[in-house]
Amino acid sequence: MSVRRIREYLDGNKARYARLPHSPAYTASEVAQAVHIPGREVVKTVVLKIDGRMALAVVPSTHDVDLDRVKEVLGAMSVALATEGEFADRFQGSQLGAMPPFGNLYGMGTIVDRSLAKEKFIAFNAGTHTDVFAMPFADYRRLAHPLLARIEMEKMNDLHTAQI
Repeated sequence: MSVRRIREYLDGNKARYARLPHSPAYTASEVAQAVHIPGREVVKTVVLKIDGRMALAVVPSTHDVDLDRVKEVLGAMSVALATEGEFADRFQGSQLGAMPPFGNLYGMGTIVDRSLAKEKFIAFNAGTHTDVFAMPFADYRRLAHPLLARIEMEKMNDLHTAQI
């Protein structure tokens, strides 16, 4: 259902994209490997609870969301990762952990790390752990209406590894 919904939205808005089916992958880095796209171009969609309201944060798969930066950028009182129980019913037709980065389709705002605007293309889960859509960032920005801000930080496990 979600793949069809995203495809219809993209087609209806004359977006350029490619569908890349792949074997099951559950993390953003696994997705990047499965579709042979650099990790900085594969985006990770994270559901946040900002002052009690749900929103999406989108960062390159090679990074994590910096909750303190999101809080500062939005002037929010509280920012936290949402639990699956808090958002599972919002993404009907999508598998948990495979939500597409279009908050506007789910009644949520979307904040995207501004580093992604430098990428010609981005790739993202299309609601399943076996479907990725790749599209020009300019088309994504036109359709998702995200707020662009610096919200990424290096992955903690990458930082730990770099210090060893």
